[in-house]
Amino acid sequence: MSAEEPLFRVVRGVPTAEELAALVGAIVVRSRPVATTPAASVSAWARSGRPTAAAPTGPGAWRTSGLPR
Repeated sequence: MSAEEPLFRVVRGVPTAEELAALVGAIVVRSRPVATTPAASVSAWARSGRPTAAAPTGPGAWRTSGLPR
């Protein structure tokens, strides 16, 4: 791609200046790398209220389900 070649071109329709500005803004935002943030640590209190994948099964499971893990 040469310096004189456009980054993109409109092949159909006649966009307004506002529509072109919105398109350029969307392209700029999508072309930036995503900033990663460190994962927030989850407290034990919050974790205790979340369902777990390994629910107890079998005889007495209803009683075991209420016990801390």
